[in-house]
Amino acid sequence: MLWHLVLLKPRADLPAAERRRFADAFRRAVTAIPSVRGVRFGRRAIHGAGYESSAPAAAAFVAIVEFEDLAGLHVYLAHPAHDELGALFGQSLSAAVVCDFEMLADGAADLSEVLEPIVDET
Repeated sequence: MLWHLVLLKPRADLPAAERRRFADAFRRAVTAIPSVRGVRFGRRAIHGAGYESSAPAAAAFVAIVEFEDLAGLHVYLAHPAHDELGALFGQSLSAAVVCDFEMLADGAADLSEVLEPIVDET
């Protein structure tokens, strides 16, 4: 499983119609592109934890788009529906961080083996 992780912050001055246009383009991309296996979307929760002050300002929302593998991500990135989303990305957001992660564990029981590279890292 590969996760395409996007932290995003819409421009404060972005008109409601443009926010809708961006949201609709996102919806079209994740529903029209067959290699998308799942989508998660959330709003940042601010609750007074100490680490919040050092968190990047790019994170008002998070989008996680799930793919079976890297080939699925490449299909997504090359699709015309993603081209539309990409064109609106820079226009609509004041900040963003985009990273891709190969998921190595699915639950606490799987962690022992996959955490070994962290322990062995020199």
